[in-house]
This record gives sequence, structure tokens and C-alpha cells, in this order.
Amino acid sequence: MAVNFTLNGKPASADVDPSTPILWTLRDTLGLTGTKFGCGMALCGACTVYLNGQAIRSCVTPISAAEGQQISTIEAQATDRVGKAVEDAWVRHDVAQCGYCQSGQIMSAAALLKSNRTPTDADIDGAMAGNICRCGTYARIRTAIHDAARSLAS
Repeated sequence: MAVNFTLNGKPASADVDPSTPILWTLRDTLGLTGTKFGCGMALCGACTVYLNGQAIRSCVTPISAAEGQQISTIEAQATDRVGKAVEDAWVRHDVAQCGYCQSGQIMSAAALLKSNRTPTDADIDGAMAGNICRCGTYARIRTAIHDAARSLAS
């Protein structure tokens, strides 16, 4: 059964079982491998994408939920003002160590800055709490988010 949706601003369709998680549709069917598999239980945040602008865990969300909806992935962040600011701050602050979790981290950070352009440390900690970094780069992540917020303000 074909599921039709908008992917990174373009019409898309995937002929998959409607219960297939968005993550596997993106990676295996559509070849977008920026979104990562981490835990498969919506606990680590590595699979974070946007569905209609809201950050979701794509490992547990069936592709049927995207019928007629909009999905945005890490591949599109460079074309978004907030996403680009976050990506640039990530590079400036050398956030990534192994890098595996970073697409989910960036998606969550950008979602935060879209709703709160002046986050406190507590705001950042709350918004990023569902994203696990096994390398422990949390201090650099927080610094990069503050930096991205300042760059968006100027």
C-alpha cells in the first residue's frame, strides 16, 4: 500500500506496510540514512524527525501516521534558518565526538529554538532530556544551543 506524504518539502510516496516505522521507511525505502536507529523504543532520540513541525521518534511512529502529512529530516536542516544555525553552532563548538546521535540531537535542538529563541540552561536540559549521547558531549551541546540562539537573535 502506498503512503503519500511530503518529505523535506517535496511530494513523496512509499509502497510499504502501513505499520512500518517512519525510520525504516526513510532509511530502507527512501535511502535517507541521516536519521539513525538507536534503541527502537523511543528512549534515546537518535531517530528524531519532524512530523508537521513537531519532533517525534520515528522508530515507533508508523508511516501510516504520515499519510498526507509533512516529514522533515536532518537532510533538510541546512535549508532551514534555525536548523542551519544549529548545525553551524555544532561545528563551531565541535559537539560531535562519535557523531551517531547528532542528527537526533540537532533535530531536537532546532525544535527547541523554533519555540524558544532565548532558552535557559533548564529549558535546554528539559528539551534535550530525551536525547542520549553515549560520548557525553552534553556541555558542548548546551553551549552550541546557546550560541545558535545568539546567532538567530542577530
